[in-house]
Amino acid sequence: MNNPPAFPVPFEWNNELIQYVGMTLRDYMAARAMQGLMHNYDICDFLEHKDWLEDISITSYQIADAMMRAREK
Repeated sequence: MNNPPAFPVPFEWNNELIQYVGMTLRDYMAARAMQGLMHNYDICDFLEHKDWLEDISITSYQIADAMMRAREK
């Protein structure tokens, strides 16, 4: 899966472009998915589960992975 920087910033050395750095597109998509999940669910429901933070994080990356696969089609 191609995972480019979401907001590429060029990194140069001796006037030569070495690479682009920054948050990856997958991480950006996961962060946005997490924002949506947190907004659309009552936080009290999550607090009942011991591992609610991990559950939301895993789900966010699952959504991001699906979005990354969709980009390749």
